[in-house]
Amino acid sequence: MSTSKTNKLYYGWNIVAVAFFVDFIAVGFFFYSYGVFFKALAVEFGGSRLDVAIGITLVNIVSAVIAPFLGKSLDSYPIRKVMLFGTVNLSVGFLALSFIGTQWQLYLILATLIAVGSSAMGGLSTAKLVTNWFIKKRGRALGIATMGISLSGVVMPIVSAWIIEAYGWRIGFMVFAAVTLVGVYPIVSRFVVTSPADLGMLPDSGLANIDTSSIADDSKQWHLKDAMTNRNFWLVVITFGLLFCCMGATLTHMVPRVTDMGFSLTMAAPILSFGAATGVIGKFVYGMITDYWSARLAIWTAIFSQFVGQLILLYADSYWQLALGASVFGFGMGGIVPIHGSLVSSLFGQAGFGYIMGLMRPAMLPVMVTGIPFAGWIYDTNGNYDVAFKVFMGLYLLSAMAVSFIDEKAGAAH
Repeated sequence: MSTSKTNKLYYGWNIVAVAFFVDFIAVGFFFYSYGVFFKALAVEFGGSRLDVAIGITLVNIVSAVIAPFLGKSLDSYPIRKVMLFGTVNLSVGFLALSFIGTQWQLYLILATLIAVGSSAMGGLSTAKLVTNWFIKKRGRALGIATMGISLSGVVMPIVSAWIIEAYGWRIGFMVFAAVTLVGVYPIVSRFVVTSPADLGMLPDSGLANIDTSSIADDSKQWHLKDAMTNRNFWLVVITFGLLFCCMGATLTHMVPRVTDMGFSLTMAAPILSFGAATGVIGKFVYGMITDYWSARLAIWTAIFSQFVGQLILLYADSYWQLALGASVFGFGMGGIVPIHGSLVSSLFGQAGFGYIMGLMRPAMLPVMVTGIPFAGWIYDTNGNYDVAFKVFMGLYLLSAMAVSFIDEKAGAAH
C-alpha cells in the first residue's frame, strides 16, 4: 500500500477511526442490541429469561475459548486478514439468525458464527491494531477507538427497538447482516495496516522522538508458564473478570428491567442509550487519566461510578431516575475496555499483547459468564432483579480491592 508522506503523518489516527467504526459494528450491533431483542426472542421461542440469557453466555464462553488462538494469530499474521475473516462470519451469522425456527438453532448460530465473527472482527483485533500504532498516546488512542462501542450503544438500542416494533426481529438481523458486510469489509480491506513499520513509520503517527522509558520491554516473548506464574496477570484477570461479569449483566437486562416497570420498549431503549452516551465521554476521560496519571486511579474511578449508578438504578422509581442511574453507570463502564488494553500493554509489552489478552479471556471465563444467566435466574425465581444487582455491587468492592495489589511498575520485566 503506497501512502504519501503527508498522509503518513496522520495514518495512526486513520487506524483509530477504522477501529472506532469496526467496534461500533462488531461489539455494539450485538451486545448493545441483544437486550432489545431479548423479550422478542423469549416470546418467539417460549423460553424464560434464563433461556435467552444462555444465548449471550454461549457467545462469551466460545469467545473466551478461542481468544488465546486468536491472540496468537494477531501476533503472528496480518491483522487485516483476521478482521476480514471475522467480518464475513459475523455477517453470515446475523443473516442466519433471521431464519432460525427453534431455540437450539439460536444457540448454535450464536456459539459459532456470531462468537467467532465478533471476536475476530473487533474487540481484541482492534485493540491489538491500535496498540501497535501508539505508545506515548496509547491510552488516548484506545479511548477514542473504543468510543465506537459506546456510540453504538447510544444509537443501536433505539434503532433496534424501532425496527423490531415496525418490522420484526428477523428483519432487524437481516439489516445487521447487510450493514456489516457492505460497510465493514471494504473499509478493513482498504485501510487496516498491521503496524507503522509496514509503512516505514514509527508509532504515534510517525513521531520521530518517542520516550519509551516507561513502556514495557517489547522484546519479551511470553509463554503460558510465564503468564500463569505472574501475579499481575491474575490480579488483572480477577479485576476485569468481576467488572465484565457485572457490566454484561447490567447491559443485557437493562431494557427488560425498565419495561418491567411499565415503560414501552421504545421508551426503555433510550435508557440504555443514556448510559452509552456517557460511556463515550468516559472512554476519552479514562484514556487521558491512564496516559498522564495512573491506570489504578482510572480503574478505581470507573468502579466508583458504576457502583453509584447501580445504586441509583436499584432504587429508581421514575424515568428520570433510571436515566440518571444509567448515565452515571455508563460513565464508569466506558473506561473499562480502554483501561484494560492500556494496562495489559504497559504490564506485558507490545510483542505479547495479543497472546496475554487472549489468555486472559478463558481465565476470566468462570466469573465473567455467570452474571447474565445469574440475573435471569434471579428474575425467574423472584420476579425482579434486586438480589442480583445487590450481589453485583458487592463484586465491585472486590474488584476495587484486587486493583490495589497490581504492581504498575513491574512491567514486562516481571
